[in-house]
Order: sequence, then C-alpha cells, then structure tokens
Amino acid sequence: MERNIQKNGLVNLAVAVLIFLAAFGVTAMSGSLAGQTAAIFLGLGVLVTFISWFQMRLEQNERSEKLELDELASSRGASLFEAKDAGSFPARNAREQFEKYFVPGFSVLLLLLEAGGAWGLWYWSGKNPETLKAANATASLSLFAIFALLLFLIGRFSVTIARLENHRLLRPGASFLLAGAYVCALAALAVAGAEAKYPRADFWVARGLCVLLGLMAAEILVTLLLEIYRPRVRGRVARPLYDSRVVGLLAQPESLFTTAAQTLDYQFGFKVSETWVFQTLKQNLPAFLLIQAAMLIFSSMFVFVDAGERAVVEHCGQPAGVFTPGAHFKWPWPIDQVYRIRTEQVQSFAVGFTPDAKTEASGVVLWTVAHAQEENFLVGNHALATVGADTNAANAKPIGLITVSIPVQFQITNVLDWVYQNANPDELLKSLANREVVRYLAGSDLNELLSQERREAADLLRTKIQAAANARALGVKIVFVGLQDIHPPTASDVAATYEKVVGAEQSRLAAALTAESVAISTTANAEARAYTLKNVAEANRLRTETQAYARATAFTNQIPAYLAAPSVYRQRQYLQAFDDATKNARKYVLLVTNTTDVIMFDLQDKISTDFLGLSITNKP
Repeated sequence: MERNIQKNGLVNLAVAVLIFLAAFGVTAMSGSLAGQTAAIFLGLGVLVTFISWFQMRLEQNERSEKLELDELASSRGASLFEAKDAGSFPARNAREQFEKYFVPGFSVLLLLLEAGGAWGLWYWSGKNPETLKAANATASLSLFAIFALLLFLIGRFSVTIARLENHRLLRPGASFLLAGAYVCALAALAVAGAEAKYPRADFWVARGLCVLLGLMAAEILVTLLLEIYRPRVRGRVARPLYDSRVVGLLAQPESLFTTAAQTLDYQFGFKVSETWVFQTLKQNLPAFLLIQAAMLIFSSMFVFVDAGERAVVEHCGQPAGVFTPGAHFKWPWPIDQVYRIRTEQVQSFAVGFTPDAKTEASGVVLWTVAHAQEENFLVGNHALATVGADTNAANAKPIGLITVSIPVQFQITNVLDWVYQNANPDELLKSLANREVVRYLAGSDLNELLSQERREAADLLRTKIQAAANARALGVKIVFVGLQDIHPPTASDVAATYEKVVGAEQSRLAAALTAESVAISTTANAEARAYTLKNVAEANRLRTETQAYARATAFTNQIPAYLAAPSVYRQRQYLQAFDDATKNARKYVLLVTNTTDVIMFDLQDKISTDFLGLSITNKP
C-alpha cells in the first residue's frame, strides 16, 4: 500500500508539473490576469507536491532500513546489532535532518513566494486592469476548463485515498491539485465573463485569487510562529508545515461539517452530529445553497430608488433606461445592473488649492502663510502700458504669479450623458474647470483681480466652465463658481512686498482722510464762529436801537407830565432815583419826629439777635 501511495504522489507531481507548464503557456498567450494568478497557484502546488513526495521517499527508506535491520537481528542474533549510535540509522537520520532543517526553510520560501506573488499580482493588476487578449480568449477558456476537469478528477481521487488511508504526506499535494481545479475553473469563468461584455471580470477574479494567496501566506506565518512553541512529544507525528489548511478547506469544504460536528458534540455533551437536523443539513447542503442563491438572485430583481436620485439601468452591459425615485422591477443580476446617481445633490470641487483642515481650523488668514496646498497661476500685468518713462519699467514683468481659491459647485442634470458620454466625468470636469481658469487668468489684470473685478470674474468663469461642459456633453449644471482668497504666492517675498505696498497705500489713504477731516472740522468751526459773531452783533444792534427808541419815546412822554406839575414830577423822579440807588440797602423808618434818639449801628452783613432786639431810650 505504501508503494501505491508513493506512486500516487509521483503521479500527482507529474500532473501538477504538466498542467502548470500548460497553464503558464496559456496565460502568456491570452494575457489573462486570473490565468496568471492560477499559474502561480499551480506553481506553488508543484513545489508542495514535490516536497511531500520527496518526504514520502525518505520515510519509505526509513521503514525499509528498519525492516532490514529487524531481519538481520532475527537471523544473526540481537547482540551483534544493538548499537544505538546515529551512524547505524542513516535513512532515519536523513529524514530527521530533512524535517528539522529543510521543511522549515521550505516553508519560509513558500511564505515569501505566496506573499510576493499576492503583492506583485495585486500591483500589476492595478496598473493593467485589462490585459486579456480577445483573439485568444476562447482558446484559453477551453484549455482552463480542461485543466480544471483533469485536476478535479486526479485531485478528488488523491484526496479520497489520503483520507481513507490517513496519509498525511499525500494530503498536501492532493489538496493543491483539487484546489487548483477550482482555481482553473475560476480563471475560465473570468475569461467567459470578459467574453460576455464584462471586461473587468478577469480583473476581479485575479484580485480575489490574490487575496487567497495572501491568506495562505498569513497562515504559514502563523504556523511557523506556533511551531517555535509547539511541545515536542516523542512518537507523535506532527502535521507538515507546508500542509495548508486554507487550501484543504478550499479543496474539501465538507470538512467544515466534520469540524463543526466535533465542536458541537464537545460543547453540548452529546452527539449533536447524529441528530436528524444536522444530518438533513449535511445531506441537503447543495439544495440549501441553491435555494439561498435563488433567493439572492430573486432579491436583486427589485430596485428602490431614493428621493433625489436617478438610477441608470444596464441590460447585458448596454444602457436600457433611467429609473426615477420609487420601486422598480428589473432582470436579476448580472443581466441587469443599476448605477445610482444623486441628481439633486450639489457637489463641489476646488480649483487652485487642496483644503487643509489644520489651516482652516486656525482661523488666521494671511498672505504670507499658506492657507492650503496651493497652486500658482499666471496672470497679466496691464499696468506696464501706462508706466511711460519710469525707470522701474525696465525691471517690470508683463506677467506675474497669483494664488487663488476657486470652489466650483455643480449638479448632474442628465445621468445618461454623465455616465456614458465620457470616461471619468469627475476628473474631466475638474480638468475643464482648471483649463478655463488658466485661460482666463492669463488674459486678466493682476491689480483688477485684486480689487474690483472679483464678482465679474466669477460670473464669467461660471459661464465659460458651463460652456466647456456642454461642449463635452457632461450633463451637468454649474451652480456656483467662487473667486476668493486671491493673493501673491507665499513661497517668496512677493507677498510680504505686497503687504508693504498695501500698508503704505492704506497709510496714505488714512492720512488723506485725516487731513480732510481736519479741514472739514476747521471750516465748520470757522463758519460757526462767524455765524455766532454775526448773530451777536445783530442782537446788540437791535438792543441798542430799541433802547434808544425807548428813551426817545419816554422823553417825549415825560415833557407833558413835567409841564403839568413840575414839583411833583421832580419829587417823583427824585424818589425813583433814590429807590433805584438804595434798592439793595437796608432802610430804617422812624415813625416819631419829636424826640432825640441815639442810634447805634452794627454794619455787619448778618444782623445779630441783639441788634434785632435794640431798645431806644429817649432823653429829656
């Protein structure tokens, strides 16, 4: 039986080598990315199959050596052959040295090949997503299908023998053959998908196989790390390091039921695997999988389009219409595919800068500090035409550099034009906007852009970008174009010089406004003072005239009174004059006249109480 197992391993090796070479040639002929990944997988299978077969030979030689020594010991006497030194068992020593040194080294090599193949094919497929040659697609499809059939037949037979005989060294190569059958079938399906107008099917299958190679590399890495700390028990045969459980699971997915049954039996404490539910699930797993697949396909026949969206429907890769918001019915995937586009959402992009969250959060905007990842644009300098004979004109330049932030907002109005008229419409719209900005700034004036023409420039740019988008049938509406954050480049001292010029201009303007305000204030004060003096003089004139007129009128009226009673008039005038003269003086009235009185006065401002209580004495 052991000889048959070894022959089976040799047959597996021969088949693996032949199909690997054939798959390599077919891949070179067709250029299929999935075929390249499948060829690498088959090449790894060749290495694993060879190592497992070689280890079979070493173990077979060890068993033959042991049998020969046992026969000699039984025929000539055990005393002559009881040497236990290492030189007495060369086959066993060779096998032990192979397992101790070569197998770990081969596992490391296998790890590097799998990781390198996964990374290299991932990078290569990203740079060249469509390398399949249409002329050789049909032939490569047929050959990969034949490879899958041959590998499946031989791999299934070898896997069954390895399981029934419990031969651990036949299992790695047999698993790789059976898994290689599935990989070749996937490569054939990838080519068939490309032929059925799905050109990226080959790309996605290749990416999936790259993930498989990455998982295999990760498994070997973990296995090598665990092998360092694995306890060594004499007489216990360990699983080969190159025997991949991922490949075994891919080749024999039914082993999941065995593992699950053992786990459930251990967890619940009774034979869950012998219940009718588990047995029914195990026996009817394909039917259950088909039902699930049918339900999944059936669910793909219904489409729900949200508000504000439009959905483009492709039937066998060709546009078949547009779905409006609501529920719709279509053919199942992959016959019909739906691409949703948000038509009412205002989308935006930036021309001339890339936003920087740190700079925006700082809140400080200066010309000398970069606001974001900015770009420089050429702009004209029309002021040179009016320089005349200025000495600085010789050093002046007709163009300059400027940095500007231009946000552009747009809406998608025609989803069919947006999806089918141009490849990468997002990038195309950005390129058109950048081109129109460059053209406009090159014909504009630097000083005018920095001062009064911002709004007009933004409106004109929106019109130009809309016209360019319409010319390329992008199906978009340019909603807004902003022209903001205009300043000289911050990479040189131009911005600082501009700040000095602007500062000097502002200082000059402030000084002029200050002088104007002083002139207005002085003029207003002078006018107010002149108006006040004029009004005061006019009031004095009126008062003088009125007083003179009043005195003249009073004199005219006094003459008849005097003529009528001269003594009374004089006495009355005297009393009036006396009253006016003594208006603020104290007056004492003596009511009697036939006495001689002695009066004492205290001429203080405040009259004391003694003075108020003054008593008058009469002398006889």
